[in-house]
Parts: sequence; structure tokens; C-alpha cells
Amino acid sequence: MAVCAFPAQQSGVHNEKPQSVAAQKSGPGAARKSSSGKKHKSRSAAAQKPVACPTISETPEGPELKSLFSQMDAAAGAFHRAEADLTQEDYQKVVADLTIETGKIYFRRTKKGLQVAMDFLSSPDSKYVLLADDKISFYQPKIDQVTEHPLGKNSSETESMFALGFGGSSHDLLKSFDVKVAGSAVMDGVKTSKLELTPKTEGLKKYFSLIELWVDPARDISLRQKFWQPSGDYHLACYSNIKMNKRISGRVFKLKTTRRTKTVTP
Repeated sequence: MAVCAFPAQQSGVHNEKPQSVAAQKSGPGAARKSSSGKKHKSRSAAAQKPVACPTISETPEGPELKSLFSQMDAAAGAFHRAEADLTQEDYQKVVADLTIETGKIYFRRTKKGLQVAMDFLSSPDSKYVLLADDKISFYQPKIDQVTEHPLGKNSSETESMFALGFGGSSHDLLKSFDVKVAGSAVMDGVKTSKLELTPKTEGLKKYFSLIELWVDPARDISLRQKFWQPSGDYHLACYSNIKMNKRISGRVFKLKTTRRTKTVTP
């Protein structure tokens, strides 16, 4: 399970889309040629194939980190709930394989802590991921099984990774990362600032060499996150249609299991 993914080298040496993989991908409405040379729309393929995260144009200029943190901290207190459309890409460097999934993600802060739900039930690899009650539950309806991962002593660190860029404070970031501003980019008409996070703790360094966030400081949310692994693999998450502090049904934060659902703990 890749909730948020893991690391790589220094910023600037990675392509935003690996060309060998991107060249094989086609967006919705893409055409294919028949043996006669005519083009026909492949509607069924377009309907089933998820669209990758959009390419962005970055500029090296960005605000001072202190000013950026001030904006984020001012907005953090007003963050209670959020939901968004989610596109996530997982790239494996060794085999040059790019997997794309689309779904929904929900956040809410309660007296018991943060709750996060990720709905990929309509994707080919149907699944539902829930962070609640100090555990991560991973439901796979195709095999009618829930896999539970108790967080234990790592609960605060895990919650912070799930909520990275969604209502967190500068203090939360600085506890675990060295942070610097690495530029800016406009996404969906919103000017975002790019942050580069380098893990401080040995636990995080095992999984991440670098995390890149494109943050809207006025709302204290990230529109894009990229997690690099030491192997060169990465996980990219892109958020759109973000709704802040709107009512979210409590049913979202409960697994829709059956009487026959099997629960396992690895």
C-alpha cells in the first residue's frame, strides 16, 4: 500500500514524467490508427484509463520561508475538514512502470485525532483505505478482506504523513524535516509555493530521500505532493476540486464490509 510514497536524489535531476513511460500513455479521447490508416476513437479505453497528473511549469522564485510559514500557520487553525479528487501515480524505475489511480480522499480532525479515508473502489484495483482509531485499515472488496495495521508508538508520525500539506503547522514540518522553498507554480489558477522536505529522522530516511510539496499557503493545503525513494521510485499525488470545511458524512470514515469479510493483521 502506497499512501504516500518514498524518495530519491536532489531536486532537478528527475523528470516530472519519465519519457519512456509517458510516451506510452494516452489521454482520454486519444485516437488509434487502423490498418487502413484511419483514426478511430477508442472510447472504451478512454473511459477506463485514468488520466495522469497534469504537467506543470515551475519558476525558481518563491517567497521567504518565514513569510510562507506565517501564512500556513495562520490558516492551520481554521482547518477542520477537507475532501478532494485524487490522482496518484506510482513509478518503479527498474522496470520503467507507471501505475495511475484516481479516487477521492477525505480528511477530518476530531477529538480523537485525524481521520483520513481514501476511496479507490471504482479503480481496477478496488480498495478503500482508512486511517482511524490508531490503525490503518485496508479493505479489498474483491477478496472481501480487511488488513489492519495498528500504529502503536508510530501513530503521531503516521498521522503527520497522511496529513502532510493538509492543515499542518510549520512546527509539525520542522520536527521531522529540513525545509526549504524551491520555487513556485500556478495550478488551477492558484499560485503555489514549492517546498522541499528532507527527512531528519532515521525512520523516515529509510523510506524517503526527498518530499516535494506544492502548497497553497492561504488555505494551508497542498495541491501536489511527490515522494521520492532512494531507489529512484516515486509516488505522486495530485488533488483537485478541493472542498474545505464542508460537511462530510460520517459513513465515509467507516468501512462498508459484509458479514463474510475476513479481517487479518500481518
